[in-house]
Amino acid sequence: MGEHRAHEPAERAAAIMAAAGMPRMAARVMMALVAAPDGGYTAAELGERLGVSPAAVSGAVRYLQQLHIIQRRSRPGDRRDRYELVRDTFYASVTSNTSVYERMADCIDLIAAEHPDDPGAHDRATELAGFFRFLATRMPQLVDEWQATRSEA
Repeated sequence: MGEHRAHEPAERAAAIMAAAGMPRMAARVMMALVAAPDGGYTAAELGERLGVSPAAVSGAVRYLQQLHIIQRRSRPGDRRDRYELVRDTFYASVTSNTSVYERMADCIDLIAAEHPDDPGAHDRATELAGFFRFLATRMPQLVDEWQATRSEA
């Protein structure tokens, strides 16, 4: 019972991430790795912790590796790879998305340009493009501010 309770916050966080669009199993694996001991977990340990098959873990691990959220590590003398979160992944991910935000804004500008005589469509597109440009500018600044507060602590 105590061990199950220890998993509840990770499962709740995974449910929130899944509701926001991340594949459910990937979210569960990611949150399990947030709560992992130093050195992470093997795929078998993840499966055991989550009560799922190795195949389910394998697909989630592949997905998270593609996003550079987790990494696979080998240990000398251990045949099984271990998985752990990449340090500062979220901050790097947010910063690396600035070019995506800028490209989105450029594409949405084209939508606005296609509807010069429709104020509703034009204004919605112009506002959304502006929002993406705002994100492109502010996200790296927010990460810098966050890292500055971490170094002050």
